[in-house]
Amino acid sequence: MAGLNKVMLIGHLGRDPEMKYAASGLAIANINLATTEKFKGEDRTEWHRIVVFDKLAEICGQYLKKGSQAYFEGRLKTKEWTDKDGNKRYTTEIVANNMVMLGGRDAGQGRQQRPAQQPTPEPGPSHYDGPPLDDGDDDIPFSRRG
Repeated sequence: MAGLNKVMLIGHLGRDPEMKYAASGLAIANINLATTEKFKGEDRTEWHRIVVFDKLAEICGQYLKKGSQAYFEGRLKTKEWTDKDGNKRYTTEIVANNMVMLGGRDAGQGRQQRPAQQPTPEPGPSHYDGPPLDDGDDDIPFSRRG
């Protein structure tokens, strides 16, 4: 059986999305998302690095702002690089391929809430080209229907 690499988060943006463009013109949005859970009466906040590509990145850059609540779905990806001192460094981020603006009209900058989906642009060792894993039996409003 093949592995599964899927992340689903609902949280608030810690700052406005950081937009960049590759030499090819591909839009890239870097997003910091906070998720908060209660544990023994105390709030515990985790920060997540999310990267979004292409049209979905442009939508994020245009409509999401610091404090916006959003749902992101994607996969984990670990990057490796060498710092200036020659040490290997690693960072893990979520490569998102689905986003839903939450929190009402003000949080969505006046646009109707709707899912925005795109295929992940970069196939790699963890890329799955098989049929969708969703059995389609649930009534979750943000699931993709074929």
